[in-house]
Amino acid sequence: MSRIGKKPIEIPAGVTVDIAASEIKVVGPKGQLLRFLPYQVIVKKEGNQIIVSLHEHTGARELLNIRALWGLVRALIANMIEGVTKGYSIKLEIEGVGYKAEVQGKDLVLDVGFSHTVKIPAIGGVSFLVEKNIITVSGIDKETVGQVAASVRKTKPVEPYKGKGIKYQGEYVRRKLGKRVAGAQVAPGAK
Repeated sequence: MSRIGKKPIEIPAGVTVDIAASEIKVVGPKGQLLRFLPYQVIVKKEGNQIIVSLHEHTGARELLNIRALWGLVRALIANMIEGVTKGYSIKLEIEGVGYKAEVQGKDLVLDVGFSHTVKIPAIGGVSFLVEKNIITVSGIDKETVGQVAASVRKTKPVEPYKGKGIKYQGEYVRRKLGKRVAGAQVAPGAK
């Protein structure tokens, strides 16, 4: 049994859920999301709850692979409901002299030490907000927000010597010693 898959999902007020044969549509105050469901999982709406279960005629060998899918589908539906009610946001920090970011239209434009500017498009309803050296990526789909934030970070990852680059807010970057500092720290008694 999947411990996550067994939990029912509460539908908050102001959210409507439509379940068809192979898809689920969630509409809330922030927008709507649509997801296709795998055929091995049954999704039912009972009152103000969503129940996710497995088909009863699956074999023992198939059951091992489907249990993970059961919990995954339940988590994805819960994320959809949370996305249309509260939304998701990820904050990134820019560190470095002359590094800057700005929003042009809906797209994010980064100037991070290259000979050209890097333009990241706002896909899938994602929006950008820049305040000083903090970039906020927000939207209603958790996967899309995470993917866009990862692509922003990937344009200039933090290097370990000076700490310049783009990182998630609160991310710890292990710093390395430079050649000059590392060479000066010689073990006692060694020449």
